[in-house]
Amino acid sequence: MDLHDIIATICPVPEASMKRLTACASRLEYPRGHHVLRAGKVERDLFFIEKGIARAYVVREEKEITFWIGKEGDTVVSLKSYVKGEPGYENIVLMEDSVLYCLRQEDLYRLYEEDIHIANWGRKFAEQEFLQTEEKLIPLLFTTASYRYEILLKNNPDLLQRIPLECLASYLGITPVSLSRIRAKLR
Repeated sequence: MDLHDIIATICPVPEASMKRLTACASRLEYPRGHHVLRAGKVERDLFFIEKGIARAYVVREEKEITFWIGKEGDTVVSLKSYVKGEPGYENIVLMEDSVLYCLRQEDLYRLYEEDIHIANWGRKFAEQEFLQTEEKLIPLLFTTASYRYEILLKNNPDLLQRIPLECLASYLGITPVSLSRIRAKLR
């Protein structure tokens, strides 16, 4: 999925606006294990995943707790840094060799002021990020681990081959042992 497709998936924009937006992006290649974001650092730019997979985690009591997994077409961003200019709380590491596009915040803000289509695209982007957060949070509060696993299988079956099971268990809010039991029961 190239940058043009990623941008259009968030919100279609006229071709002239698309050219302005994509012209500001830098294409970056990083190896597996590269940290795109580190906790305690300010990272105000946006990154879009063309190829690869990433996970966001926090460290608590010497354990990595995965709370987000992104793959092709997804955005890597520290919202706390992007919105408030404060150090983020998350680490985001690449789980595969990856290709990312970087949009610098200062370029994006300038385009928001100059092009209403890009400004509307930015609003849609923010709305989608908010909705994705809500869609992740609410099921953690009100659904069973088995149900969350079944939804993961339905919506992202490729993650089982691309992400270690301990990361998936953490992402689902359960222990690796519980994930093994759920998987055995569903076979």
